[in-house]
Amino acid sequence: MAEVRLVGDNVDAGIYNIKDALRIADEQELDLVEISASAVPPVCKIIDYSKFLYQLKKKEKEQKQKAAKVTVKEIRFGPQTDEHDYNFKLKHAQNFLSEGSKLKAYVFFKGRSIMFKEQGEVLLLRFANDLEEYGKVEQMPSLEGKRMTILMSPKKKN
Repeated sequence: MAEVRLVGDNVDAGIYNIKDALRIADEQELDLVEISASAVPPVCKIIDYSKFLYQLKKKEKEQKQKAAKVTVKEIRFGPQTDEHDYNFKLKHAQNFLSEGSKLKAYVFFKGRSIMFKEQGEVLLLRFANDLEEYGKVEQMPSLEGKRMTILMSPKKKN
């Protein structure tokens, strides 16, 4: 590897001897950085490497900030939730889904109320059906210990 293809902003692009490329980088008080090792001859660029790393970190940080953060809101029911409570929680669920949050609704069974598993499942399916225009079901009702859970995600806005 005696020669490299040199590219950069303030350099005449071309094929140089490695010693000449290093000398040019030193004269400009910059670094010689290998960009593509697989090319023949290898491609190098004269840049300020610490500035390059700083800009790379800055771009990664910006991309992280732009990434959507998903929040999961929870709504709890009892197996014998009455109509008023149900409607109250339904309104909250509609708000959560229209904000773009995911929704985890669950029925919590205490003591012997576990005998009413079917009631809990019917309640959750009715809940999902009432929220059909706001979100879609990601996970159907499933029993985990004393909780029967359903997971919903918001519908995409057109």
